[in-house]
Amino acid sequence: MTHFLDQAQIAAILATYGYWAIFIVVALESAGIPLPGETMLVGAAIFARLSGTIAIENIVVAAAAGAIVGDNVGYWLGREYGTKLLERYGHLVGLGPEKLRLGQYLFYRWGGAIVFFGRFIALLRILAASLAGANHLPPGRFFVYNASGGIVWACVFGFGAYYLTAGFEKIEGPIAMALAGGLVIGLFVLWRYYKRHEARLMREADAMLSQRR
Repeated sequence: MTHFLDQAQIAAILATYGYWAIFIVVALESAGIPLPGETMLVGAAIFARLSGTIAIENIVVAAAAGAIVGDNVGYWLGREYGTKLLERYGHLVGLGPEKLRLGQYLFYRWGGAIVFFGRFIALLRILAASLAGANHLPPGRFFVYNASGGIVWACVFGFGAYYLTAGFEKIEGPIAMALAGGLVIGLFVLWRYYKRHEARLMREADAMLSQRR
Protein backbone atom coordinates (compact mmCIF):
# COMPACT_ATOMS: atom_id res chain seq x y z
CA MET A 1 0.00 0.00 0.00
CA THR A 2 1.09 3.55 -0.62
CA HIS A 3 0.89 5.74 2.45
CA PHE A 4 1.30 9.41 3.16
CA LEU A 5 3.94 8.52 5.76
CA ASP A 6 6.82 6.08 5.57
CA GLN A 7 8.51 4.41 8.53
CA ALA A 8 11.34 6.96 8.73
CA GLN A 9 8.89 9.87 8.82
CA ILE A 10 6.82 8.19 11.52
CA ALA A 11 9.94 7.57 13.61
CA ALA A 12 10.94 11.24 13.29
CA ILE A 13 7.46 12.43 14.26
CA LEU A 14 7.37 10.12 17.28
CA ALA A 15 10.84 11.25 18.37
CA THR A 16 9.64 14.86 18.36
CA TYR A 17 6.05 14.66 19.58
CA GLY A 18 5.77 11.26 21.23
CA TYR A 19 2.39 9.69 21.88
CA TRP A 20 0.62 13.00 21.24
CA ALA A 21 1.37 12.59 17.54
CA ILE A 22 -0.59 9.34 17.46
CA PHE A 23 -3.47 10.82 19.41
CA ILE A 24 -3.72 13.95 17.26
CA VAL A 25 -3.45 12.25 13.85
CA VAL A 26 -6.01 9.57 14.76
CA ALA A 27 -8.34 12.14 16.35
CA LEU A 28 -8.25 14.46 13.33
CA GLU A 29 -8.89 11.58 10.94
CA SER A 30 -11.80 10.37 13.08
CA ALA A 31 -13.25 13.89 13.15
CA GLY A 32 -13.42 13.91 9.35
CA ILE A 33 -10.03 15.11 8.12
CA PRO A 34 -8.40 12.63 5.68
CA LEU A 35 -5.17 11.87 7.52
CA PRO A 36 -3.33 8.49 7.74
CA GLY A 37 -4.38 7.57 11.27
CA GLU A 38 -4.15 3.82 10.75
CA THR A 39 -0.76 4.20 9.07
CA MET A 40 0.45 6.19 12.06
CA LEU A 41 -0.77 3.52 14.47
CA VAL A 42 0.79 0.63 12.54
CA GLY A 43 4.04 2.51 11.95
CA ALA A 44 4.31 3.51 15.61
CA ALA A 45 3.73 -0.09 16.71
CA ILE A 46 6.45 -1.37 14.37
CA PHE A 47 8.80 1.38 15.55
CA ALA A 48 8.12 0.41 19.17
CA ARG A 49 9.00 -3.22 18.47
CA LEU A 50 12.17 -2.45 16.53
CA SER A 51 13.50 0.39 18.71
CA GLY A 52 12.26 -0.50 22.18
CA THR A 53 12.10 3.21 23.03
CA ILE A 54 8.32 3.57 23.34
CA ALA A 55 5.69 1.31 24.89
CA ILE A 56 3.13 -0.46 22.72
CA GLU A 57 0.54 -0.20 25.51
CA ASN A 58 0.80 3.59 25.45
CA ILE A 59 0.55 3.61 21.67
CA VAL A 60 -2.68 1.62 21.79
CA VAL A 61 -4.12 3.86 24.51
CA ALA A 62 -3.21 7.01 22.53
CA ALA A 63 -4.79 5.62 19.35
CA ALA A 64 -7.96 4.45 21.10
CA ALA A 65 -8.32 7.78 22.90
CA GLY A 66 -7.79 9.68 19.66
CA ALA A 67 -10.39 7.54 17.89
CA ILE A 68 -12.97 8.08 20.62
CA VAL A 69 -12.37 11.82 21.01
CA GLY A 70 -12.20 12.46 17.27
CA ASP A 71 -15.35 10.49 16.58
CA ASN A 72 -17.22 12.44 19.23
CA VAL A 73 -16.12 15.70 17.62
CA GLY A 74 -17.24 14.40 14.22
CA TYR A 75 -20.56 13.28 15.70
CA TRP A 76 -21.17 16.71 17.23
CA LEU A 77 -20.29 18.48 13.97
CA GLY A 78 -22.61 16.19 12.05
CA ARG A 79 -25.42 16.71 14.54
CA GLU A 80 -25.02 20.50 14.63
CA TYR A 81 -24.33 21.22 10.97
CA GLY A 82 -24.71 18.04 8.91
CA THR A 83 -28.49 17.85 9.21
CA LYS A 84 -28.90 21.47 8.12
CA LEU A 85 -26.62 20.96 5.12
CA LEU A 86 -28.51 17.82 4.08
CA GLU A 87 -31.87 19.55 4.44
CA ARG A 88 -30.69 22.52 2.42
CA TYR A 89 -28.66 20.83 -0.32
CA GLY A 90 -29.64 17.16 -0.17
CA HIS A 91 -32.11 17.54 -3.03
CA LEU A 92 -29.18 18.30 -5.33
CA VAL A 93 -28.01 14.68 -4.95
CA GLY A 94 -31.45 13.08 -4.80
CA LEU A 95 -31.91 13.26 -1.03
CA GLY A 96 -35.31 14.85 -0.58
CA PRO A 97 -37.21 15.07 2.73
CA GLU A 98 -38.52 11.48 2.48
CA LYS A 99 -35.05 10.03 1.86
CA LEU A 100 -33.62 12.06 4.74
CA ARG A 101 -36.30 10.69 7.08
CA LEU A 102 -35.52 7.20 5.89
CA GLY A 103 -31.80 7.78 6.47
CA GLN A 104 -32.49 8.75 10.08
CA TYR A 105 -34.57 5.63 10.56
CA LEU A 106 -31.97 3.30 9.05
CA PHE A 107 -29.23 4.87 11.15
CA TYR A 108 -31.43 4.50 14.21
CA ARG A 109 -31.76 0.77 13.52
CA TRP A 110 -28.30 -0.10 12.24
CA GLY A 111 -26.16 2.95 12.97
CA GLY A 112 -24.32 1.24 15.81
CA ALA A 113 -22.95 -1.44 13.49
CA ILE A 114 -21.97 1.21 10.93
CA VAL A 115 -20.03 3.15 13.58
CA PHE A 116 -18.32 0.04 14.98
CA PHE A 117 -17.31 -1.66 11.73
CA GLY A 118 -16.70 1.64 9.96
CA ARG A 119 -13.69 2.10 12.23
CA PHE A 120 -11.92 -0.65 10.25
CA ILE A 121 -12.60 0.78 6.76
CA ALA A 122 -10.67 3.83 5.57
CA LEU A 123 -13.43 5.96 4.02
CA LEU A 124 -16.05 5.07 6.63
CA ARG A 125 -13.56 5.77 9.40
CA ILE A 126 -13.56 9.41 8.27
CA LEU A 127 -17.32 9.75 7.64
CA ALA A 128 -19.13 7.41 10.04
CA ALA A 129 -19.20 9.71 13.06
CA SER A 130 -20.46 12.77 11.19
CA LEU A 131 -23.07 10.67 9.38
CA ALA A 132 -24.21 9.26 12.72
CA GLY A 133 -24.61 12.79 14.06
CA ALA A 134 -26.38 14.09 10.97
CA ASN A 135 -28.83 11.18 11.10
CA HIS A 136 -29.46 11.62 14.83
CA LEU A 137 -28.14 8.31 16.12
CA PRO A 138 -28.85 8.59 19.88
CA PRO A 139 -25.74 9.90 21.70
CA GLY A 140 -25.60 7.04 24.21
CA ARG A 141 -25.69 4.37 21.53
CA PHE A 142 -23.15 6.26 19.46
CA PHE A 143 -20.70 6.48 22.34
CA VAL A 144 -20.96 2.76 23.18
CA TYR A 145 -20.27 1.65 19.60
CA ASN A 146 -17.73 4.40 19.03
CA ALA A 147 -15.73 3.56 22.16
CA SER A 148 -15.85 -0.20 21.63
CA GLY A 149 -14.91 0.15 17.96
CA GLY A 150 -12.03 2.50 18.73
CA ILE A 151 -10.62 0.24 21.44
CA VAL A 152 -10.90 -2.95 19.37
CA TRP A 153 -9.41 -1.23 16.30
CA ALA A 154 -6.46 0.15 18.28
CA CYS A 155 -5.78 -3.24 19.88
CA VAL A 156 -6.04 -5.21 16.62
CA PHE A 157 -3.84 -2.94 14.52
CA GLY A 158 -1.54 -1.81 17.34
CA PHE A 159 -0.75 -5.17 18.95
CA GLY A 160 -1.04 -6.93 15.59
CA ALA A 161 1.62 -4.72 14.01
CA TYR A 162 3.79 -4.92 17.14
CA TYR A 163 3.91 -8.71 17.30
CA LEU A 164 4.06 -9.30 13.55
CA THR A 165 6.44 -6.33 12.99
CA ALA A 166 6.96 -5.44 9.34
CA GLY A 167 5.01 -8.48 8.20
CA PHE A 168 1.82 -6.77 9.30
CA GLU A 169 2.15 -4.22 6.51
CA LYS A 170 1.96 -7.08 4.00
CA ILE A 171 -1.38 -8.31 5.34
CA GLU A 172 -2.83 -4.90 6.25
CA GLY A 173 -3.70 -4.23 2.61
CA PRO A 174 -5.51 -7.55 2.01
CA ILE A 175 -7.37 -7.12 5.31
CA ALA A 176 -8.54 -3.65 4.26
CA MET A 177 -9.52 -4.94 0.80
CA ALA A 178 -11.50 -7.81 2.32
CA LEU A 179 -13.33 -5.43 4.64
CA ALA A 180 -14.02 -3.03 1.78
CA GLY A 181 -15.32 -5.90 -0.34
CA GLY A 182 -17.58 -6.98 2.49
CA LEU A 183 -18.83 -3.41 2.76
CA VAL A 184 -19.66 -3.24 -0.95
CA ILE A 185 -21.54 -6.54 -0.78
CA GLY A 186 -23.37 -5.41 2.34
CA LEU A 187 -24.36 -2.12 0.74
CA PHE A 188 -25.64 -3.94 -2.34
CA VAL A 189 -27.74 -6.28 -0.19
CA LEU A 190 -29.12 -3.32 1.75
CA TRP A 191 -29.91 -1.49 -1.49
CA ARG A 192 -31.84 -4.50 -2.83
CA TYR A 193 -33.68 -4.82 0.47
CA TYR A 194 -34.51 -1.11 0.41
CA LYS A 195 -35.86 -1.22 -3.16
CA ARG A 196 -38.09 -4.17 -2.32
CA HIS A 197 -39.43 -2.74 0.93
CA GLU A 198 -39.22 1.03 0.35
CA ALA A 199 -42.89 1.76 1.10
CA ARG A 200 -42.89 -0.23 4.35
CA LEU A 201 -39.61 1.29 5.48
CA MET A 202 -40.97 4.78 4.84
CA ARG A 203 -44.04 4.02 6.97
CA GLU A 204 -41.83 2.68 9.76
CA ALA A 205 -39.56 5.73 9.48
CA ASP A 206 -42.49 8.15 9.73
CA ALA A 207 -43.93 6.24 12.69
CA MET A 208 -40.60 6.22 14.54
CA LEU A 209 -39.88 9.90 13.92
CA SER A 210 -43.38 10.92 15.02
CA GLN A 211 -42.87 9.05 18.30
CA ARG A 212 -39.52 10.76 18.90
CA ARG A 213 -40.87 14.28 18.42
